[in-house]
Amino acid sequence: MGVFIFKMAEEKEIGEIFSFYSDIDVAAIKLKGKLKEGDKIRVKGHTTDFEQKVGSMQIEHEKVKEAKKGDQVGIKVDDKVRKHDKVYLVK
Repeated sequence: MGVFIFKMAEEKEIGEIFSFYSDIDVAAIKLKGKLKEGDKIRVKGHTTDFEQKVGSMQIEHEKVKEAKKGDQVGIKVDDKVRKHDKVYLVK
């Protein structure tokens, strides 16, 4: 019999949803940490819980590759999100 050790994914809260544009599936996020294209995020709230990779990201309708604490970014999301849902960086 072998012993299996599973390492849980580490998550760090990096933002909060402040708006969702359902017609274009874009979440508006106020960042509390750094976020860049290709990062894996988890969005979690009362009825929300999913993970996805960050595709394109925009600040004030301008494409950016990276955003920092205090920025407000828009990202395309795979599922519906709600105001006050938390955004976590998954490592």
